[in-house]
Amino acid sequence: MSDIKPDQLDTLKKINEKYDALHQDAGPFLKGFAMNKPVTYWDYIGLETLLSLQRPRTDFPDEPIFIMYHQVTELLLKLIVHELQQVVDSEKISADFFKIKLERVNRYAGVLTQSFSVMREGMDYDQYNEFRLALAPASGLQSNQFRVVEIMCTDILNLVNARSKGKISDDAGVDKIFEQLYWKDAGVDHRTGKKTQTLQLFEEKYENDLKALSGKMKSKNVLQKFNSLKESDSGHAELKNALREFDHTYNVVWPLAHLKTATHYLSSKGGIKGATGGSDWQKYLHPSYQRRIFFPEVWTKEEIENWGNF
Repeated sequence: MSDIKPDQLDTLKKINEKYDALHQDAGPFLKGFAMNKPVTYWDYIGLETLLSLQRPRTDFPDEPIFIMYHQVTELLLKLIVHELQQVVDSEKISADFFKIKLERVNRYAGVLTQSFSVMREGMDYDQYNEFRLALAPASGLQSNQFRVVEIMCTDILNLVNARSKGKISDDAGVDKIFEQLYWKDAGVDHRTGKKTQTLQLFEEKYENDLKALSGKMKSKNVLQKFNSLKESDSGHAELKNALREFDHTYNVVWPLAHLKTATHYLSSKGGIKGATGGSDWQKYLHPSYQRRIFFPEVWTKEEIENWGNF
């Protein structure tokens, strides 16, 4: 025992205390630890698995770029959800803690916005317009995490389409409200008025979970957490600015970057092309049509009226 350093003895003591509290013997754990292989970078992040997840449907060289871009996007959305989860789960949240989480979210949202140059300048125009034909009816509309972020951030009535705002109440029931969500409009064939296959498949897989999440978030979404704070709380003004930044980045800047990219590929040559999911993509992507605002309380009436134009 003479070659064991004091700090090592202290660590062993803490390990024993930990396993005593669990009514477990620390001995087998320590023996197992002694036999463990060293942790490697590639094993820790699952590198081989990660790099094997690109499965293009065509032989066009630029299709893997399209796949990897969207996979990176989903990872960034997961980071946002990770931070928002800590906000909504906090029983007694402080403005300072809240602000730290929103600042992290804003960094992730900033990367999302900047990353669209990978799509806009990073793929061959002709290749994209060939391989995209093999992707229907898949669409970014089917990103469940995008919907999760929305529901975690705001009251569900703030997500209904412009036609229904102010005309549908919270007691209308989740099924009726969900049918009026703004993004459902993008999943309806404007020629027939029927739901597209894109939307039907998404609803089959995710809608029950999203409805359940909506119920859980009703009293503790990010907007509700903010409204529970007092303006006199330390850090309240900075938090308000962080909420404004996220709302504007996620609901104005990012959609406009997406629209700019879609315009480059779908309307810069040979007329306007349809989206793979069948949506009226110009209206769906432009924030002045979507009118998606997570935190109306932090904006002036004039700013809301000019949403998407500043």
